[in-house]
Amino acid sequence: MAVGGVTAATSAAAIAAQHTSSYRVKFRKEAFLELVELAEPEIIYHVRRMHFFAFDGFVMYTLECDNVDFKQKVLEAIEFSNYAWSE
Repeated sequence: MAVGGVTAATSAAAIAAQHTSSYRVKFRKEAFLELVELAEPEIIYHVRRMHFFAFDGFVMYTLECDNVDFKQKVLEAIEFSNYAWSE
């Protein structure tokens, strides 16, 4: 549901971004799925081949999973960037 032009998914992404740095940690599939169980994120983000979420101040990601590997909601994003926000 959009409120003032902002969807719940957009709000969730903004909140996650506030708790992360620009540092990324890459995982193999099994280790990433184990981390997902430990961290219990509500949303897994997906861009092209990458699945990722914010945890412990870092962006955790893998290139080896499929959407069906997660019980969490997988939110399709259009871009992932290491750069700080600017217009």
